[in-house]
Amino acid sequence: MKKLKTWLGAFLMALTLIPASTWAAGYTQTKYPIVLVHGLFGFDKIGPVDYFYGLSSALRSDGAKVFTTQVSAANSTEVRGEQLLTQVKQILAATGAAKVNLIGHSHGGPTIRYVASVRPDLVASVTSIGGVNKGSAVADVILGVAPPGSLPNSVLVSVTNGLGSIINFLSGGTGLRQDSLAAVKSLSTAGSLSFNRSHPEGVPTSACGEGAYVVRGVSYFSWSGAKPYTNVFDVVDPALALTSLAFAGAKSDGLVSSCSSHLGRVIRDNYAMNHLDEVNQTIGLVNLFETNPVTLYRQHANRLRNLGM
Repeated sequence: MKKLKTWLGAFLMALTLIPASTWAAGYTQTKYPIVLVHGLFGFDKIGPVDYFYGLSSALRSDGAKVFTTQVSAANSTEVRGEQLLTQVKQILAATGAAKVNLIGHSHGGPTIRYVASVRPDLVASVTSIGGVNKGSAVADVILGVAPPGSLPNSVLVSVTNGLGSIINFLSGGTGLRQDSLAAVKSLSTAGSLSFNRSHPEGVPTSACGEGAYVVRGVSYFSWSGAKPYTNVFDVVDPALALTSLAFAGAKSDGLVSSCSSHLGRVIRDNYAMNHLDEVNQTIGLVNLFETNPVTLYRQHANRLRNLGM
């Protein structure tokens, strides 16, 4: 009983140390709607499972207007970007808002950058989470092992296009076109560099530095993880530990190197998270010894709120 009282006392004291503002009404109430954009082979929702697992509701709980979008599970950045732009215009029309705050994960990073580049007047901020902003070594390996035109590539493209179509169907998509070869090319180092020449906003000019914080009125942010294996109960973690070998020892979240994830203001690039932890997947099985992803998204919404966005 004495130990229990001691533990309860310590617990209650710890609660008093949590900043009250974190739980205050309006903490996540941004001026402009938040728009979440999924990555490669992503979706908005399949059954009870959100791609951004539990994050939309957490943001809405204290005031944010949140919209989850669905673009092609696999296609080029430009095609996905045009699909997203259409949805952004629909969100603005429905809400009456002047702009949106775009948050993209993985391939969603370059996708939201495309929209901000071609229509900066519609975007208040761009936040890239584990974004493939300077290419991924994993995409380079895939193109090297199965170059376009080869039999292995044909088989891989057929299978992955089929997977994209299944994901699109299960998530209630409207027949969005899938092109996994175009997706891999976009995510490769060469493809990313080509994209960056046309859409350079926020991209660091140094190998692993920060980019411009504000370009044409749009604020740029990024953060990412750097620990491929984080939870023994997550069946996906071993695969991410394997793909991390493609980075030859460089920091990565298993699919994207820390340096490649940099865009604009780098909040952090070394959270003890892997690529799926960054969106609170698989179904919340994340690193118990790192800040919970839900907290990070709430904090970022508050950051945008305090900046008047």
